[in-house]
Amino acid sequence: QVQLVESGGGLVQPGGSLRLSCVASGSIFSINAMGWYRQAPGKQRELVATIPSGKSADYADSVKGRFTISRDNAKNTVYLQMNSLKPEDTAVYYCNAGIVSGSYRYFEVWGQGTLVTVSS
Repeated sequence: QVQLVESGGGLVQPGGSLRLSCVASGSIFSINAMGWYRQAPGKQRELVATIPSGKSADYADSVKGRFTISRDNAKNTVYLQMNSLKPEDTAVYYCNAGIVSGSYRYFEVWGQGTLVTVSS
């Protein structure tokens, strides 16, 4: 019924920038919190940033001051602006959202993931 589709990943040199986007589609009544997670090879998935509806964002300590999460509620979209990228930021980045469907059912939805590689 509802799905998330990420875009914007790719290869970037250390110190560079990328902007990830995630669009929610389907029968949507409302979207609660939206966020970004990442999973590096051989590691567990970790929270990068989250932005509840109408509230301020929260970030992992490792990305504070470098990453910015934002959302456009009119477009059902969440963004992750990543600056000053480091090799340790290399991971598959996943979008996550709590979505109330048009039939008033709640879903926690994950995107398919987009690969970010930081390397020279």
